[in-house]
Amino acid sequence: MKIDQKFSFPNDVKTAIAIQEKLCHQVIPEDLFGDLIYVAGVDVGYSDDNQITQGAVAVLSFPELELKKQAITQHPTSFPYIPGLLSFREIPAILDALKKLNIIPDLLLCDGQGLIHPRRFGVACHLGVLVNIPSIGVDKSHYIGKHDSVGLEKGNWQPLIDKKEVVGAVVRSRTGVKPIYVSTGHKTSLITAIKGFCTGNFAISELM
Repeated sequence: MKIDQKFSFPNDVKTAIAIQEKLCHQVIPEDLFGDLIYVAGVDVGYSDDNQITQGAVAVLSFPELELKKQAITQHPTSFPYIPGLLSFREIPAILDALKKLNIIPDLLLCDGQGLIHPRRFGVACHLGVLVNIPSIGVDKSHYIGKHDSVGLEKGNWQPLIDKKEVVGAVVRSRTGVKPIYVSTGHKTSLITAIKGFCTGNFAISELM
């Protein structure tokens, strides 16, 4: 997979924030994709006392969710762990993994936040803008914003609100388990992201 836009490696926090504030205006929070044929789950892990970042991508057919391609890469960790700036730590390894694919996914599901971010530019937004592929952020942990309690049954959800703005949703993707935090990354609407996880079309166990 060829990636045209280059990733900017910041040397400090101030530069990283400036990059986010510039690129966040490129995020398109509405559906701009056709038929979904391939959906990819993207995740990151660490080894060697966090000195090595491991990027992983699994491409599945949709809606069958049959594994078609996968790639795992290792990349020297090039940015410290700073909440709000995790994309600069994770994306280099993810890009390395995506470059190994001979299939271009129609949608990326990122283990991380999208618009649920102080500057509305989490890793799902950053990655989606860089590779120009529709993306959704999904995380198991609460980051910012407030929400009402979510019903225990699969399909229940509540909007997540930060500074009077709906930035995502808290979704019960399975009955009786902890809810997940879903948000737009790029070229997808929040309602599409919510529907995907409420109906089970985006099965986390299969994609991440």
